Amino acid sequence: MSFLTNYLNNASPTGFEASGQQIWLDYVKPYVDTYFTDNYGTAVGVLNPDHPFKVVIEAHADEISWFVNYITPEGYIYVRRNGGSDHMIAPSMRVNIHTDKGVIPGVFGWPAIHVRKDGKEEAPTLDNIFIDVGARTKDEVLEMGVHVGCVITFKDELQELNGKFLSGRALDNRIGGFMIAEVLRKIKESGIQLPFGLYVVNAVQEEIGLRGAEMIAARIKPNVAIVTDVCHDTTAPMYSKIVSGDQAAGKGPVLTYGAAVHKKLLDLIIATATKKNIPFQRAAASRSTGTDTDAFAYSNEGVPSALISLPLKYMHTTVETASKEDVENVIELMYSFLLDFDPAYDFRYIV
Repeated sequence: MSFLTNYLNNASPTGFEASGQQIWLDYVKPYVDTYFTDNYGTAVGVLNPDHPFKVVIEAHADEISWFVNYITPEGYIYVRRNGGSDHMIAPSMRVNIHTDKGVIPGVFGWPAIHVRKDGKEEAPTLDNIFIDVGARTKDEVLEMGVHVGCVITFKDELQELNGKFLSGRALDNRIGGFMIAEVLRKIKESGIQLPFGLYVVNAVQEEIGLRGAEMIAARIKPNVAIVTDVCHDTTAPMYSKIVSGDQAAGKGPVLTYGAAVHKKLLDLIIATATKKNIPFQRAAASRSTGTDTDAFAYSNEGVPSALISLPLKYMHTTVETASKEDVENVIELMYSFLLDFDPAYDFRYIV
């Protein structure tokens, strides 16, 4: 829990993941034979680095955030998205602005209810949300070290709900980084020698187009890739199961069917789940999964890839909520699959 709390509470916005990646690497170093990073900050821990057959398990390290986009003469700050940040939740939220002089606290302001007209209230949009850092002029803001391009994260921390759920910002998808690290720890502490090279990848820049996965897939050239990310818990109010499927936090990992997901690899994962009595759910993806699975699947002339998702409530908010039991089951499923997997398996659909 100390690693999980430290890792999740640390800011790791897209394009600025270095501090979080250092926390992650420091944790996994005792469990790997070697490790490396690339030019944009993706971190990789490796077991059996000399083995020609390479299996990747992967999560992404970045979180949604904002950029300073415009500073008014009066010292108010307007923003633009860095990833899929939600303008609807911004008003009254506390933020950290990351500058070369350190972290500057601020708040997303909003007009008081007293001055808003009933029935004609403006909704929060990218055009009207703004940040107040306690300055009265643009020059005062600049003197604080805040300038256009500074990245902004919500100020929120991990907590438990009812002893059964984890809730906070950036579970999407640093909880994935936690899970793959725990898989690595379990393998190392078990003393089992895998019959292949294992590359445990914590990729950057997923939130703006799977960019970190694209880069690292080209470098590693894996034979198989298993990606973990989050999907929607659709049991909460205002979700449509008809549109988004029927997945619930607490009922196990979600296994996705789709073009990028290799059916034979998915069948092997399901066989492991069944053998180990690990509960799982199913989902379907249209065209693409929208996760790093797509980047790995379509790299290097085609890499058999699969997606194991963690059901998540309230995605892209500061109160993303996931079941602790699901987290344990995702870890167990990935770990058990790796112990079962035979690298001689033929993934060709047509022989």
